[in-house]
Amino acid sequence: MARALYIHWPFCLKKCPYCDFNSHVRDGVEMAEWQAALLADMRHEAERAGGERLESIFFGGGTPSLMPPGMVGVLLEEAARLWGFEPQVEITLEANPSSVEAANFASLADAGVNRVSLGLQALDDAALRFLGRLHSAHEGLTALRTAQEAFERVSFDLIYARPGQTAGQWASELKQALGLGTGHLSLYQLTIEPNTRFATDVRQGAFMPLAEDPAADLFAVTRELTEAAGLPAYEISNHARSGDESRHNLAYWRYRDYLGVGPGAHGRRGGLATRRHRKPENFLAAVGRNKHGLAEERPLGSREQASEALLMGLRLREGVDLGALAARFGLPPDHMIEYDRLAILESHGLAWREGERVGATAQGMPVLDAVLGELVPAALAVT
Repeated sequence: MARALYIHWPFCLKKCPYCDFNSHVRDGVEMAEWQAALLADMRHEAERAGGERLESIFFGGGTPSLMPPGMVGVLLEEAARLWGFEPQVEITLEANPSSVEAANFASLADAGVNRVSLGLQALDDAALRFLGRLHSAHEGLTALRTAQEAFERVSFDLIYARPGQTAGQWASELKQALGLGTGHLSLYQLTIEPNTRFATDVRQGAFMPLAEDPAADLFAVTRELTEAAGLPAYEISNHARSGDESRHNLAYWRYRDYLGVGPGAHGRRGGLATRRHRKPENFLAAVGRNKHGLAEERPLGSREQASEALLMGLRLREGVDLGALAARFGLPPDHMIEYDRLAILESHGLAWREGERVGATAQGMPVLDAVLGELVPAALAVT
């Protein structure tokens, strides 16, 4: 089975107030040092998990579009040497829609990137200012057109359920987004994450998050409009035309092995959980000592893997195949789900079951955390 490779670039020009990802602002970045470190980290992973070609590569961040295209090309050449690529390998890079970064899109495509995920986040300037973005709506749309000319496939992100946003306002913005010609959209409700500036702002009363009921209304609008436009949700927040789904993210949600390199990157390979040093300076120091950036590598028991597979797979519209998971992890099929609670959720229209396949319904997706809490047996999480 082919593998997925994730490469983390931790640097940003500015930390967004909603972001809890492993991103860092630095005055300067020594590109040659970082190229050498990422290459060393990749080689370590190949020593541990070679022999299977890569189906997807994802450059995430941070802001990977700040990487020099030449560095991206070198990393891809080394990945091809270490693992080899499937014929239709998907190579995605996350990008910010600034004019400076958009100027590199053609060079990034020449380096081998064939899919870009563009962080538009909103289509009007007031919302972009609130979200702390550095680009304007016009700059974002211009960058999107540039990306569509440069790359085979383009996705972009929007954040909705912003404070005070009405269903009508979101419907208007989403209709505009659906008319921009991409085959994939990632549509996220604004979540106030701990240890972010927005968390501090809410605590200090600077703004109030949108309440649950209005946010649920916006979720319903999202499902209705994307379905009608031919980009239905295949995952709780991701929408695509048939064939345009993110193959890399499907590897996560279907709980296949993926290799993670770079600061803070996580991976799953051969029943092991891997985690890299999070702080860039600590990562570089670890690579200098050990020729890799690993901070932790621990075995996962079969029950923990089954729990993770359920938590990831139930995010998907397709749901999970309980029989296949039970066989994969060597567990009794009747231990894979809380069947009594599943029956109750089915009766309330929040979950479905077809043979051995189980999933959340359209009505269950807005309350997915609660559905997961009912369906996933607590005993599976015991290691």
